Amino acid sequence: MLRNYVALTSSLLQPGSGFCQPSQSLPQRVDLDDAAENVMTDLKRVSAVLIRPADGVDEAHRRMVQRGVRLLLVVDETRRVAGIITADDVLGEKPLQLIAERGCRHEDILVRDIMTPPHRLEVLHLSDVRSAKVGHIVATLKKSGRQHAVVVEVGHDGKQTVRGLFSATQIARQLGVAIQTSEIAGTFLEIEARLAR
Repeated sequence: MLRNYVALTSSLLQPGSGFCQPSQSLPQRVDLDDAAENVMTDLKRVSAVLIRPADGVDEAHRRMVQRGVRLLLVVDETRRVAGIITADDVLGEKPLQLIAERGCRHEDILVRDIMTPPHRLEVLHLSDVRSAKVGHIVATLKKSGRQHAVVVEVGHDGKQTVRGLFSATQIARQLGVAIQTSEIAGTFLEIEARLAR
């Protein structure tokens, strides 16, 4: 059966070898009139950083730092989206409130205790994003007062799949305008004024 096939030559892996990873190349600079997809992290091109609901918030923070992200997708044992957790969730008031309420230690707090569950997670539809501009996304973040927006794609079966993410920090970097992400809700006019110069 294998008589027509010759084995390939192999060699040893060289020390210091890296590995291929999905990557998305976003434009370094955008303006408010550019297509919104130019500032969206597309999860078909970049792997989402995942965590489980039962993992500790300290692990969530380590993973964010290690991967250079401020949002993790929380997935259950079947790899379905159970919510999101952000750096603000981990480093903000939520853990302190739980410590005060429960009398527990910080290392006892789990992702599920402070994440945003699906029933409280507002999403944008990819079909709307495809016709939107960067300015629309900034306005959306401003209106919601959030630093992130989750984008879903709806399949032929009507089921949603998380397809992308918007980050106020990433958008600010690409716009070339310094934005304090906690102040995104109050800076939309400032961004427009700076870009107009």
